[in-house]
Amino acid sequence: MRRLPIFFVLDVSESMAGEPHAQLQRAMESIVEQLRQDPNALESVHISVIAFAGKAGTVVPMVDLMSFYPPRLPLGGGTALGEALDELMTRIEVDVKKTTPNQRGDWEPVIYLLTDGRPTDRTEAAIKRWRQHYASRAHLIAVTLGGAADTQVLKQLTDDVVSLDNGTGEDLSRFARWVSASVAAQSQALDAGKTAPGISLSKAGDVGISLVKKGDPAPVDDQVVVFTGRCHRHKKPYLLKYNAVAVPGGLGGITSRGIYGLEGAYPLSEEYFEWSSVSSTKASVSSDQLEGVPPCPHCGALSSFALCRCGKLMCCNGPGVQTCPWCDADIEFGKGSGSSFDVGRGQG
Repeated sequence: MRRLPIFFVLDVSESMAGEPHAQLQRAMESIVEQLRQDPNALESVHISVIAFAGKAGTVVPMVDLMSFYPPRLPLGGGTALGEALDELMTRIEVDVKKTTPNQRGDWEPVIYLLTDGRPTDRTEAAIKRWRQHYASRAHLIAVTLGGAADTQVLKQLTDDVVSLDNGTGEDLSRFARWVSASVAAQSQALDAGKTAPGISLSKAGDVGISLVKKGDPAPVDDQVVVFTGRCHRHKKPYLLKYNAVAVPGGLGGITSRGIYGLEGAYPLSEEYFEWSSVSSTKASVSSDQLEGVPPCPHCGALSSFALCRCGKLMCCNGPGVQTCPWCDADIEFGKGSGSSFDVGRGQG
């Protein structure tokens, strides 16, 4: 039986840290669980998962639906969309069977690309190659999570750009149901011998998914600020995530004036750096723009926001000399003068 290849290309950048990352994991599990209830999907659907942060890679090679197990999604710094597209095109060449005189190839692959931010690498060459060689033989649906994704870049890839405005758990649950129903309908049509109809977006609005129109402006990614630090005791990394605070604006409106409130502190593994870009944005945020300092998620030290001379963050348990877990320098921390300082932010 001819296969229906489904690729999930998932943004696992640091701005997804915390609940959005967990919700994306649950959405993948839900999609697979629902598709396994459809006998036609069990016969034809094959799934692959590509993840991208500062780097991109295949975390699940193409496998049949029954054998597929949702992977533990990584997390990294950066949003390497161009590299993710290169990886996708490579996997299409390797994994999707072409029709030959001796065999019938796979059906047109379907790609769901989910992202919540703006690319941090160069995308021009990858987009050009996609449009020249792949856009006509694959159906790519781009899905934006929240309001900071660059829809203008995505529109260069496909006309089918849809938005989950808030990127909440309920949004992703509805998205999972829509994907499952769409893929099941596709597999049923193929099983009945009909011409492949493609994935329909007509019912996306019924589950709160809106189609992004051409000409919609690209947003400014000023809603999330992230920082990476290390525990001074255990040298383990952690991530601090702050969200823009909405404040009253002129004429009764609501705006953001560069103030960010703490969402949480999340422990990381060293794998985070394997998925992070080695380049730097050179962007920084003043400490007086930040509200809230959490304790270290590894050792419980009072502050996870102490800055070494090397420019890296570490945790601190009060005044005294501590060794920086990044550069091994001895740093003496005082009681604090109350003056602000600039801290390098992550790429998101």
